[in-house]
Amino acid sequence: MTTKVSKGQRGVDKQKAASEAKVSGGAKTLIYAVLIFLTIVFLGPILFILLNSFKDRFAISTNPFALPVGELWAGLSNYITGVQGEGFGWAIVWSFVITILSVVAIVFFSSMTAYYITRVKTWWTSALYYLFVFSMVIPFQMVMFPTVVIADRLGLANPLGMVVLYMGFGAGLSVFMFSGFIKSIPLEIEEAATIDGCSPVSTFFRVVMPMLKPTAITVAILNAMWIWNDYLLPYLVVGLSTPYRTIPVVIQQFIGSQGDRDLGAMMAMLVLAILPIIIFYMAAQKHIVEGVAAGAVKG
Repeated sequence: MTTKVSKGQRGVDKQKAASEAKVSGGAKTLIYAVLIFLTIVFLGPILFILLNSFKDRFAISTNPFALPVGELWAGLSNYITGVQGEGFGWAIVWSFVITILSVVAIVFFSSMTAYYITRVKTWWTSALYYLFVFSMVIPFQMVMFPTVVIADRLGLANPLGMVVLYMGFGAGLSVFMFSGFIKSIPLEIEEAATIDGCSPVSTFFRVVMPMLKPTAITVAILNAMWIWNDYLLPYLVVGLSTPYRTIPVVIQQFIGSQGDRDLGAMMAMLVLAILPIIIFYMAAQKHIVEGVAAGAVKG
């Protein structure tokens, strides 16, 4: 009797396992379908821009979704026209300068700020932390006019001034992310470094900062994508008449300054503007998933 029951129970267990396998297989299929759909949605506009960058300027209007073959093929002429556009070469240089300096400043100063306000428990460090958090929910349009006025009076309409402004606007999210990560670091590690003779500054740079590597790279990626693609702040502060225009400002000025717009050159310039940030993301994304232990050992 016991044998019959056990065999029956085994049959029930097999049926349950088969049904669970079917459910999990169907769930996986649904997840894959959703991911493929989202991939098409997000990559579709980029593919559209890439294909049209190789078409003739008039073919883009008549056949925007056609492949660039035959009479529609324009070769690299759109890229040559875009690069030779007024100010585009210097726009690439200033975009790199402003983005790199801003990201370095944000990561450097916000990490130290987050470390201090996390480890030093006073009423004003708590208030400072909540001010950083509160700054994330304030839309840029609310502070747009006073920012432009202050930047004009302080003479910030230059690359270094833009770095200061971006550091101010990017500090909120960066401090918030660094603070959350620092709270998970055991205090015993820092106490051991102090016993070994490290000062607070030395402890931060030799012990804490290597462990912050995954978060630092994540913060760098988010801020680099935002600063590189930002149009409104450089347009309002730097303007159109200065030589420090960034790529989004030059592209907008290039395609909108005349009634006869060269859509082919515009698409080519957009591809050139997207390419550096894609390369940076692909090169740095592997570091995002690194754990605290891996960062400590590698540091």
